[in-house]
Amino acid sequence: MAEKNYSSDPVLESLHATGMLDDAACDEILEEQERSGKEPRDIIVDGNYLTEDDLLGSIAANAGSEVVTLAGVDINPDYLAAVKGSVARMYNVVPIEADDASVTLATYTIPSPLVSDELGFVLGKEIRFAFARKQEVLDCISRYYGSAESSVDNYLALTDFETTGVGVGDDAEMDEKALSEAASAAPVVRLVQLVLLQAVQARASDIHFEPFEKEFHIRYRVDGALYEMTAPPKTLATPVISRIKVMSGLNIAERRLPQDGRIQLPVGGRVIDLRVSCLPTQFGESVVLRVLDRSVVSLDLENLGMPEDVYDSIGADIEKPNGILIVTGPTGSGKTTTLYSCLRRINKEGTKILTAEEPVEYDIDGLVQVPINPIQGNTFPLVLRAFLRQDPDVIMVGEIRDLETAQIAVQASLTGHLVFSTLHTNDAAGAVTRLVDMDVAPYLIASTLNACLGQRLVRRICGSCRTFYEPTDEQLDRLGLTREQVAGKQFAFGAGCDACNKSGYKGRTGLYEYLTVSDPIRLMITEKKPTLVIREKARELGMRTMREDGIRNILDGATTIDEVLRYT
Repeated sequence: MAEKNYSSDPVLESLHATGMLDDAACDEILEEQERSGKEPRDIIVDGNYLTEDDLLGSIAANAGSEVVTLAGVDINPDYLAAVKGSVARMYNVVPIEADDASVTLATYTIPSPLVSDELGFVLGKEIRFAFARKQEVLDCISRYYGSAESSVDNYLALTDFETTGVGVGDDAEMDEKALSEAASAAPVVRLVQLVLLQAVQARASDIHFEPFEKEFHIRYRVDGALYEMTAPPKTLATPVISRIKVMSGLNIAERRLPQDGRIQLPVGGRVIDLRVSCLPTQFGESVVLRVLDRSVVSLDLENLGMPEDVYDSIGADIEKPNGILIVTGPTGSGKTTTLYSCLRRINKEGTKILTAEEPVEYDIDGLVQVPINPIQGNTFPLVLRAFLRQDPDVIMVGEIRDLETAQIAVQASLTGHLVFSTLHTNDAAGAVTRLVDMDVAPYLIASTLNACLGQRLVRRICGSCRTFYEPTDEQLDRLGLTREQVAGKQFAFGAGCDACNKSGYKGRTGLYEYLTVSDPIRLMITEKKPTLVIREKARELGMRTMREDGIRNILDGATTIDEVLRYT
């Protein structure tokens, strides 16, 4: 039998070559990486395949290097000066020796050849590596270089941008050459790098660059809430936004039309995808970056926080040979993550899965993913018609927006395909009436729709500062609960601590309602019953509403009353 190749990850390749991990263990680790997005090094330690010391000893020996201890060691300031803080934070390295020609960097994982080349280019020296415990490396970076947030603040405070010639002049009159020079200026490049790094390390889902008449705001969204960074000078708006456009391959001279692009940003040895959207406004271009980090988002159904009955029902419905499953909710409610998790569950060698997305958010092996681009004429109806000629078993449509798309989805279901899609409605029952409002024939909806999943995302209470309290009668009344119903249950809130940036929340969880289209519901659909009537019938048949699922999460100590009332 041919020797297996694990060169996709340097750590796995090293451990496999030295016999520390066999084929079965390496395969398990790669499968877990595909599921969770975590780095193999973290999976090895967290999954108890090897202790951290054994892991470091093996990869150091194989690399002809050494294991070093950083705890309690004072690093020479001259060595620290050889590596800027932004570089140390981005690549998770600490300089422990340096001279004019070379530098030795302590890290906790084997850098890929790409990262090694980038570091050599950035530092302008020969690079050698030593290996240390992960927490010791991170602690040293924090101790000697500070946090990314303080670095942005310090950089803005200490840099006189006017003396550097950046951001001076009338933005409206800057030609393409001037824009390119401003975008390539070292202070601008460094500032953008620090801002992106801070947002990624804060586990932000979006980064906003917003020019106003007299101010330039930079904000990032964490767990659904927006936080503002220290505002750079207004004169930096055009150079900073031009820098982002250069990084994403967009036309920096075009400032009158919306543009979309993508950036791949290396952070700590892994690559983060940033989806870029530029929108012309009254005072310049507003840019929003969507952060697509697989290590933050889990694409496993069992990790989405669904109640057991919903998890069992959706697990059964996605194994059906045909029909339509619709996930509904507002923008940012996790619909796409749920659909990806469903597709991953049924992504097997004997199943052909095609997806039409605007845009493709995560690249998943085994799925044929097609980006929708209306500007180029690549629309949902056009792609879906082509899908039916590609012999698929499962089709995922990013969103049903119009009658034509809905009709093709119904036709695909009737011809023996399983179809997944999303709709923007307030609840699961609303998805049914939305299809009727699109003029899809009710009898076709009734015969093809398997189920509708309504969902919202609410913030989780921070586990480090969770505090329990006794709710007031007014709070219980807002939830429609009595004192007897919550007897023996504890309510909680986050007091605020450093771990959650004083917000009291860390991470998010889902609220779900699952409407199974049973025979009584099918009859109501054909009779064009309104949303309220369908919802009440579904509740009679056992459906739990999102508000009721929110109360379950409150009583479990997962979230707060305010979060549930805000989103349901």
